[in-house]
Amino acid sequence: MDGKEQYDVNSYDGSSPTDRDVAKEEIYTHRKSSAANEAAVIYGDEEAAKLGYVSRGLKSRHIQFIALGGTIGTGLFLGIGEALANYGPASILLGYTITGMAIFCMMMSLGEMATWIPLPGAIPQYCGRYVDPAMGFAVGWNQWYSNALTQCAEVSAAATLIAYWAPDINPAPWITLVIILIVGLNVFAVSIYGEAEFIFASIKIITILGLLIFSFIIFWGGGPTRDRLGFRYWQRPGAMPPTVAEGSGGRFLSFFSTLVNAAFSYGGVEAVAVAAGEAKNPRRNIPKAVRRVFWRILFFYFLGSLAIGVTVPYTDPNLVSGTEDARSSPWVIAVQNAQVPVLPDIINAVILTSAASAGNAFLYNGSRYLFGLAQGGQAPRIFLTCTKTGVPIYCVAFTAIWSLLTYLSCGSSAATVFSWFLNLTTIANLFTWVSILIASIKFNQHLKVQGVSRDELPFRAPFQPFIAYVALVFFAVIILFNGWEVFTAGAWTIDDFITAYIGVPIYFAFYSFWKFKGVFTKRSWSGRTRAVNSPEADLFTGKSAIDNEYWPPEIPKNALEKFWFWLA
Repeated sequence: MDGKEQYDVNSYDGSSPTDRDVAKEEIYTHRKSSAANEAAVIYGDEEAAKLGYVSRGLKSRHIQFIALGGTIGTGLFLGIGEALANYGPASILLGYTITGMAIFCMMMSLGEMATWIPLPGAIPQYCGRYVDPAMGFAVGWNQWYSNALTQCAEVSAAATLIAYWAPDINPAPWITLVIILIVGLNVFAVSIYGEAEFIFASIKIITILGLLIFSFIIFWGGGPTRDRLGFRYWQRPGAMPPTVAEGSGGRFLSFFSTLVNAAFSYGGVEAVAVAAGEAKNPRRNIPKAVRRVFWRILFFYFLGSLAIGVTVPYTDPNLVSGTEDARSSPWVIAVQNAQVPVLPDIINAVILTSAASAGNAFLYNGSRYLFGLAQGGQAPRIFLTCTKTGVPIYCVAFTAIWSLLTYLSCGSSAATVFSWFLNLTTIANLFTWVSILIASIKFNQHLKVQGVSRDELPFRAPFQPFIAYVALVFFAVIILFNGWEVFTAGAWTIDDFITAYIGVPIYFAFYSFWKFKGVFTKRSWSGRTRAVNSPEADLFTGKSAIDNEYWPPEIPKNALEKFWFWLA
């Protein structure tokens, strides 16, 4: 009997309940031993494997909805309003769309690696295996601190959104409640996290579809005022106001400025790959989820930015009112201008769930990046410890501790420090995407040198490696010029310069530390890490464990199930 037959529930004829129970028990035992074997192979140390390992508890629907709506927080509902006020509707439409195309190229490149060997918190390991261990260290710790601090931003936003209904109460109690919620969703089985993200993402998807339909209706004059908007606001006050300079040069700078804003809003889109090591049937579910990112870009960002641009003029003072709750959301402003009651409270509630969802996702992602670092020996070994349900508990605890920085936002002076901390994450995601693309390019080179055909890949991105090169250049340009405005006449301040570029030395400090750590410990130049040569690249460690795994096929019994299996 081969491996597939041995662990296939459907291979039992169902003549008695006992037979099926025995089959399920054998599958459970097999999965448990497979996790232990996978840990031992990856760690190369059976003692380390005894610390436990993550479990594949994320179902297909969890992964698909994480791809569609995971990590989308307040950026799309609130942050995009500031971009609209500063740069106009045409700029945000072009900026979010073009950035989205580069994001999709990056995700297709990442999908190839994530399905070849799906590992928990895998991105640092891909960079370490295929490029240089120093890059794995740099991208892992870079993303860990980015996620740890971004969870603070989302927790703070959630507390502010609650204050929409209770403005006279200090936000500290709300911060405490949100922290307890997201920690509670992360310390138990990963399936609980998956269920929470499935619910949160469903709310976001339903809401954005509803808002798009609403925008379409008032665009044609179907609102209570019967005022047909059309592209009125693209004509007056205009589609693309100039920034710094006048004329076409100023309009180009407005467009370019939205690229940085859009990149921040797309932060965390790589979460699908982070979760690959805990996904059931990753060879099927991860490619499907990667392709779903296209629909996320289309509905949330392209159509969303178009809808906002035609329903709210960029000169509306409420966009820059500084309230940071639903009152400054362009969606709420559009509803109020159309004189539709009740909806502002509903939208505020949705934005609140989005903030809580994003905080939950960033805590999960940060803990898995830390776990991935520990797997590669680039973080303390204690972070390999997992509970019986497969949760890397010390990784979760250490990442969650940093959420306490959110309390800095409660005081006026401390809020300035808190804001500066958040600015550290501005281009951290861009460095991660650049690292992913470099790893993808090297991965394809290693395959070619070692004689592995691309036809053997479970998921193949089209036009490789060209799409990886294009996206790499795009993100590198944004990193280099994201702070261009500080160099214009009369605009120089040291604070703005640090805000724009502090992420650059932080990334290279991580890289250099691991690159040359051995030089000091061994007191020899030979102690530095070396770039990975194609003949020596590790393309197979951990692959056999997933190759030998088997998940019974899901066969729909009716049309409704067929649709559901397609969707989720």
